[in-house]
Amino acid sequence: MRLSPTLSIYIAKQFLISFLAIFFGFVALIYLLDVIELLRRAGSKPDVTFLIVLQMGLLKLPHMAQQTFPFASLFGGMSTFWRLTRSNELAVTRAAGISAWQFLLPVLALTFALGVFKVAALNPLASSLLARYDLAEGRYLKGQKSFLALSPTGLWLRQSSPDGQAVVHALHMHQKKKTIELDGVTVFLFKGKDIFKQRIDADRALLEKGYWLMSNAILQNAEGGATVKPTYRLATDLSVSRIQDNFAPPETMSFWALPDFIKTLEKSGFSAVRHRLHWHSQLASPFLMCAMILIAATFTLRHSRKSGATFVIASGVLTGFVLYFFSDVVLALGISNSLPVVLAAWTPSGVSMLLGLAMLLHLEDG
Repeated sequence: MRLSPTLSIYIAKQFLISFLAIFFGFVALIYLLDVIELLRRAGSKPDVTFLIVLQMGLLKLPHMAQQTFPFASLFGGMSTFWRLTRSNELAVTRAAGISAWQFLLPVLALTFALGVFKVAALNPLASSLLARYDLAEGRYLKGQKSFLALSPTGLWLRQSSPDGQAVVHALHMHQKKKTIELDGVTVFLFKGKDIFKQRIDADRALLEKGYWLMSNAILQNAEGGATVKPTYRLATDLSVSRIQDNFAPPETMSFWALPDFIKTLEKSGFSAVRHRLHWHSQLASPFLMCAMILIAATFTLRHSRKSGATFVIASGVLTGFVLYFFSDVVLALGISNSLPVVLAAWTPSGVSMLLGLAMLLHLEDG
């Protein structure tokens, strides 16, 4: 027997109400806790007002809200199926010849649509606001600014040293383990913040401890005149780890902008593992949310047949949390290159989906 459109809409509407109620409950709780944490960090910063803290919390909120989608799916699904089971609506549906797979279909379709909305629409907004939050955090709480930018025209670095402030541009970069070498290097040295002092052009620059070792360097002073040196040392406060750590985190980049940035990153010689892993994780997130629905159905539908409701619901919640933290462990293995990026990104949703299907098959058809 086919599931009628009216019944499909009714079940989907019940799930949507539960999902939104739990989602906004999570969001309100997260915002409250985040504001408290920001207030604690801003306690020793007299320039950071309460209004700035509230604004910073709002800037970070969409990013945190994305993390709650799998949990909202799990608890929303459990709440919906639990309520329908207790009111015997599912029992009547089963008596009419409709299987569990059929009345799960509208919930799964709606969950997948919510996942696509999260990736396609919410993620670009959240990443943009998170980037603004990072700038505000660096400005108000950390007292630092980003000093690295990567574009199709090359790599731009900003550094400070005893020689003054400097802007470094390189056409290409090569990274070999703990060393970085730049090709086609141009350095603009400034006295103070904006008084031009000197320009240096070099074929190559190798990052050593505390200085750049330049080859075939041409030094041009602001007063005129040029000096050619086969090798030249320019003091720097940069290190390999500082350069790597100051790339834009993948969370601050839109899902749609990540592919081009990954190409630029790899073309420049940097590792793009974190960004590729994040992009694939975003692609897999709608499937992870659907897996949470299957797990929710497995535990809550079982209540109609067996006793121990509290134990069953607690088991469902525990399983959801275990799977979620399992995904964090697998992603960490992917970042460390212990697992291929695609495998690390898709394993949590794949394993969760197979586990949910197997448990539901055992319950319904076993």
